[in-house]
Amino acid sequence: MKAQLRALIDQGLTALRSAGSLPTDLAAPDFVIERPKERAHGDFSTNVAMLLAKAAKTNPRALAQQLVAALPPSDAIAKVEIAGPGFINFHLTPGAWQQQVRAIHAAGMRFGHNTSGGGRTVGVEYVSANPTGPLHVGHGRAGAIGDCIARVLAANGWNVKREFYYNDAGVQIENLARSVQARAKGLAPGDPGWPADAYNGDYIADVAAAYLRGERVDVEGHVVAGKDDADDLDAIRRFAVAYLRREQNADLAAFGVSFDVYFLESSLYADGKVEETVQRLIANGYTYEDGGALWLRTTAFGDDKDRVMRKSDGTYTYFVPDVAYHLSKWQRGYERAITELGADHHGSLARVRAGLQALDCGIPAGYPDYVLHQMVTVMRGGEEVKLSKRAGSYLTLRDLIDEVGRDATRWFLIARKPDSQLVFDIDLARSQSNDNPVYYVQYAHARICSLLRQAEDKGHAHDPARGQAALDRLDDAPAQELLRELSRFPEVVETAGATLEPHLIAQYLRELAQAFHAWYHASPVLVEDADLRDARLALALATRQVLANGLDLLGVSAPERM
Repeated sequence: MKAQLRALIDQGLTALRSAGSLPTDLAAPDFVIERPKERAHGDFSTNVAMLLAKAAKTNPRALAQQLVAALPPSDAIAKVEIAGPGFINFHLTPGAWQQQVRAIHAAGMRFGHNTSGGGRTVGVEYVSANPTGPLHVGHGRAGAIGDCIARVLAANGWNVKREFYYNDAGVQIENLARSVQARAKGLAPGDPGWPADAYNGDYIADVAAAYLRGERVDVEGHVVAGKDDADDLDAIRRFAVAYLRREQNADLAAFGVSFDVYFLESSLYADGKVEETVQRLIANGYTYEDGGALWLRTTAFGDDKDRVMRKSDGTYTYFVPDVAYHLSKWQRGYERAITELGADHHGSLARVRAGLQALDCGIPAGYPDYVLHQMVTVMRGGEEVKLSKRAGSYLTLRDLIDEVGRDATRWFLIARKPDSQLVFDIDLARSQSNDNPVYYVQYAHARICSLLRQAEDKGHAHDPARGQAALDRLDDAPAQELLRELSRFPEVVETAGATLEPHLIAQYLRELAQAFHAWYHASPVLVEDADLRDARLALALATRQVLANGLDLLGVSAPERM
């Protein structure tokens, strides 16, 4: 509908230029067409007259009046009004909304999709958990957000590459190896000789037992085998990382999250990419030596102070491989990169971007985009749930999935803006009530499927052509409200992709379900009047399609029975 209104406005501006009311060389400004907050102000509003008035040397209201008079006739517009300093408000005809049903049926699963991404490649990195233990609930929120961002970007015409970055090098991996080795030697947390920085969860004992019995672990086509040797720390390290990577992959598969690329931090060192990056920064003149350490002049790119790259002991600080890693994304053809992280990583963002700019290799400023999520608090029975016996110190993602199921877990972890604190209420997520948003939305979809079964049971053969021809019967207020909600879906998808905020899809689906349930209770569908019945079934089926499309963008199922 916005595209149709924009075309009408452009035609009106052309007519004003031809009539001499506007300079012939005056181009149309980048005006907006939006839905007013108050329904009384119309269905859509534009600010085009206010943006053009100064250049046209007239006042906005006068120009608005001229433009309204110059608009070509349209069956979609019932009334046009001028409001305030020069807003133009459009009131649409019922037929304009009714044609949305035809558009939805024609597009099917593609309804809501667009081509704004232009087929450009975007890499979306998310979860990227250290392979040191089971995934926790925070990783789950990262997985839900990242996966939904990838789905929404794909719906907006991007060529999306989903990427998992394994931090398989560094102190934490060393602690993991020594923890497993201690278990393999028969030690347990609290025993004399138990490493001070060890991981204490029961899963460490599982890894050690699997290693000692020579279990073979296949991770992305690479096989690592254990052996009965508790002294071989290198073998233990390789096995533990592979074992926990396999376990994390299984948890993500249960969560409906998958990746196109698994990237190992260790490969950046093995392939010399970290050292190449450092040498390039040195050659570009953005480094200096001080106190035996190598520093990067990040202040040249907006950071509050310069940062150490290589410590006096010769080891690199953690942001250096991050710079090399994001350079690799650019070199692999990622025209845009999006990295989803916990809010605790905020401090490293500026220095990574500064390092990429200091490389002076064509990477645009602001690369990569970061999406940061806040922590999750899980509640049950009014009390916080914190611990998992297997993990030892945190609640695992698998625990949550086992408690409430994949659909509810994904919905609740995506339902709020990423940078907001999130309270996950297990009792609410398990409830079959209208207060549970995922149940409420899925029930709307299942109710429509039930309508079709009831129609068949009653011998009402649905005739789609008859329903399409009788859409003018959808002129009551609840039907018009539902049609308006359906028409919003493409706008919501586009906005969610532009702002990287997939929670907007969840919010929209709840509002759509509310509009559907209100229409369903006000407008009996399976009436004897065949034309009216098929028109209402056509509207119900359009609603089912949009619900299914939206749920798919969230990775949530659209059940036919509940």
